[in-house]
Amino acid sequence: MFRGIMSDVLRSNTISLRRFRSHLLASLVAGTVAGGCLSAAMPARADDSGVIRPDTQIQQLPNFVNLVKQVKPAVVSITARIKDPDMSEEGGGGGMPGGFPFPFPFQMMPQQGHQTVEARGSGFIISADGYVVTNNHVVKGASKVTVTLDDGTALPARIVGRDSKTDIALLKVTPSGKLRFIELGDSDRVEPGEWVVAVGNPYGLGGTVTAGIVSARGRDIGDGPYDSFIQVDAPINRGNSGGPLFTQDGKVVGVNTAILSPSGGSIGIGFAIPSDTVKNVVDQLEKTGHVTRGYLGVTAQAITPSMASALGMKPSASGAPATGALVASVSAGSPAEKAGLKAGDVVTALNGQSIDNPHTLAVKVASIVPGTKTTVSYLRNNKPQTASITIASLGKGGTADSTVGDAPHDADKGPRLGVTLAPLTPDLRQQLGLEDGVRGVVVSDVQPGSPAEQAGIHAGDVIQAVGEVPVENPRATVSAIRQALQANHSVLLRVVRNGQSVFVAVSPNTDDGDAAPGDDDDQ
Repeated sequence: MFRGIMSDVLRSNTISLRRFRSHLLASLVAGTVAGGCLSAAMPARADDSGVIRPDTQIQQLPNFVNLVKQVKPAVVSITARIKDPDMSEEGGGGGMPGGFPFPFPFQMMPQQGHQTVEARGSGFIISADGYVVTNNHVVKGASKVTVTLDDGTALPARIVGRDSKTDIALLKVTPSGKLRFIELGDSDRVEPGEWVVAVGNPYGLGGTVTAGIVSARGRDIGDGPYDSFIQVDAPINRGNSGGPLFTQDGKVVGVNTAILSPSGGSIGIGFAIPSDTVKNVVDQLEKTGHVTRGYLGVTAQAITPSMASALGMKPSASGAPATGALVASVSAGSPAEKAGLKAGDVVTALNGQSIDNPHTLAVKVASIVPGTKTTVSYLRNNKPQTASITIASLGKGGTADSTVGDAPHDADKGPRLGVTLAPLTPDLRQQLGLEDGVRGVVVSDVQPGSPAEQAGIHAGDVIQAVGEVPVENPRATVSAIRQALQANHSVLLRVVRNGQSVFVAVSPNTDDGDAAPGDDDDQ
């Protein structure tokens, strides 16, 4: 379970994750000051007596003194007064009596009844006239917010807008003069192994500086639909939420937001919202007070090696497996449908940026301003195609472009696919709750241990197509499967399951037995 982390705070944001279920994730921002020196091993020499006398070279670690002096005046501490916190808002997490989330992330359990509590976090100034960036969970539900500058000046702040899906909030203070501020950098240029510095307000200790390296990029921790965090090993703790993550050129490349921790303290696994995401969200919050996200109109799924084989996709020049987002379905009237995208297409790039999986596609589409023309690169029948698509707006009732899950793994061996097929009769259509427009063949039974079962085919699935060939009766399905086996090592089936269209790749041996067509056909 993940946990929000503000310093000396009396509230937080509870997040349940698909992964790290046994851990606690906390919002954060701080790090650990890098210093000391590192010895680089050199070839050792031995004298006539055989004694080894190492020849070493001392290498100094980066010195962040000048960087910190210049950026520290733009880093602020934030205090939010929260009365009767309401955790019912989206992103609030599970509940305890009184509306507080569990587990409560601070050193004090909530009390029943009406009361006012203080939550402390971090933030940073992005304009001379007083706009401040922080985390949504730092100010969520606040009746009063105070921003304390590096010199100790306390200013009342107004919440301009909040976005729970990315955990970003924009505040505005009214200073007596121009404020010193810092710029958002390009998070796409950040590389694992690069030194970064975090400044924040852990445990109320404003102005705390810590340092570390970027551990990874594009982390999906299950916090939200648009997760793409920068992972860092800089020590960050409670109260660091909303604070900046700097590269050595003094640019902010991330907003420290969460940590993975079994105890609530830093163990060197922290997560920051990339600055590219922050730019998009903050720009919209400043203009309208809310965030509008792009909408393409596809449901996509990840490509397994078996799927790649069935689609005829080849590994890259480096030998890496084929990647992309396999379009499982296209929404009627969507930008994708208007541009001609179809189920079975594989999206490989968006505006020239590689798409490795459905989550990457969802994140990048959501970040595009509605109305923007976008170039989508995709494969159809393994041939490169491009389309110019005008991204639409994802409404409140809309469905985000997303993954429907990884396709199941395929069996290595098996004499048959192992399915029994039946026509889609009116009775079966009613039992399965299918609309009149759905066409296909119903899987009435799956043989235990068969390739179909191991690939995840279930009784009640409706096979709509074998590869690119639509099927509407058992005989045609068997024929299409046999033809597919002659051309590929895997059979790609388009299936309707629980009202959702997905692709499943099945890999039987080529010595599959014949099926005798009838009311129910085995294959």
